[in-house]
Amino acid sequence: MTDLPPRKGPRPRTTGAEIPHDQLEDFSPSAIREELVARARLLPGVVTGRSLVSEPGSLALRLPGIPDRNRLFTAFLHPSVDEFGHIHRSGFLHLTVEPGVLQTLVDLGWVEQHPITRRPEFPDTIVMFYAPRDKGELEVATAVLRSSHAQALVSDK
Repeated sequence: MTDLPPRKGPRPRTTGAEIPHDQLEDFSPSAIREELVARARLLPGVVTGRSLVSEPGSLALRLPGIPDRNRLFTAFLHPSVDEFGHIHRSGFLHLTVEPGVLQTLVDLGWVEQHPITRRPEFPDTIVMFYAPRDKGELEVATAVLRSSHAQALVSDK
């Protein structure tokens, strides 16, 4: 994760709301979003469907086979829900990332910490990953998504 390229261009403008659901610019072209969704669905154990922690239009990435008591707090969007990420209609993602790479991803311009992390019941590893705009950015999004998935598979016990 430390050898990722910096994201080109300015950071997208987000709503600034506690629970932002739209980037106001830099949406994924439909083919890029469709490929991102296809890659997410290929991750072992992932079940997709309507998000349980976000707007209904976002596609949840869930790992239902991991019991609550065995989940890493930092690996899920909310510890009581088996969702480690979701993909919004615009193509941006809400994910959990490994604590050790969070600042690197921010510095490289790929993510910003999700405002909901200010609330203590949510992990501080939740980020908004900006919508990939081309195939190169899709590769970065896929790498971060795979890392998030691997972290969610690690059992706390």
